[in-house]
Amino acid sequence: MKIGILSDTHNHLHNLQKAMGVFEREHVDLLVHCGDFTQVETLQWLCEYRLVCAFGNGDFAYGELLGMLKGFQPQNMGGFGCYFELGGKRMGVTHGHIPRILDEMLHSDLDYVFTGHTHRRQNQRIGHTRVINPGALGGTHYQSRSVCILDLETEVPIFEEIQEK
Repeated sequence: MKIGILSDTHNHLHNLQKAMGVFEREHVDLLVHCGDFTQVETLQWLCEYRLVCAFGNGDFAYGELLGMLKGFQPQNMGGFGCYFELGGKRMGVTHGHIPRILDEMLHSDLDYVFTGHTHRRQNQRIGHTRVINPGALGGTHYQSRSVCILDLETEVPIFEEIQEK
């Protein structure tokens, strides 16, 4: 079972389209978006996948985002902090801009926490929990653009750089 992890698209549709090509090639089963779509239309690019989405500090229309998300597939989840289980692993996703939510996740018994906000890739173990930030597809440019694929069988996160025009 594979998870495609992305964050901070900031409505950068060209990079998002390239990321979707990576996810299709890797045959991911679930997409996790760690927040900052910035525009509702950006979410439409993800509609064919099962989704778990965190809302970020740039997602002012989070009510519309949640409505659209649930309209795609009823089992889709969205919020400022979401908890779910997949492949026997307990997971949480948050954007990271609300420290209380991130701290709560890091101090619970989760196997994985997916986060964004910093626009920097992260693969770190904090106690029992592996924290993964896929990097950013748009917005402020600290590193090359990237997404992450997590294969739950190998438990190895693979970061894939997205080449910009």
